Amino acid sequence: MFTISDIQTAAAKIKTGADFPQFIKEIKAMGVKRNDVYVNNGLSIYFDDEDNAQQESPEDYPALIINEASSAGKLEHALKIHQQGETDFITFCKQAADAGVEKWIIDTEEMTCTYLDSAGNELVKEEIPEV
Repeated sequence: MFTISDIQTAAAKIKTGADFPQFIKEIKAMGVKRNDVYVNNGLSIYFDDEDNAQQESPEDYPALIINEASSAGKLEHALKIHQQGETDFITFCKQAADAGVEKWIIDTEEMTCTYLDSAGNELVKEEIPEV
């Protein structure tokens, strides 16, 4: 079973959104089946692929306010520039909060990342590229 320390070691290699697919490859190899990330504070919950046990990382940054009015367009723009390496993680999280994203869910079996607003509505679902 993976540990939060294992996850943090892999996460430390991420500089921009361009590094995200490699991170997903690493945590998938560790046995992570799903990862829920809460935008308001960076809390991440990792689920394993055996008995659905979970590990939680500590909150990652000071609280952000999630915009009540969600915008898939704002999110798509934030994703585009983040994936091109133009923004760091905290900048992306601030932009996601402004776009109304409450959390995103990474599914390592489907290799997707789904962004949800506070009502649980899907704003964007994207495929994670294989590396």
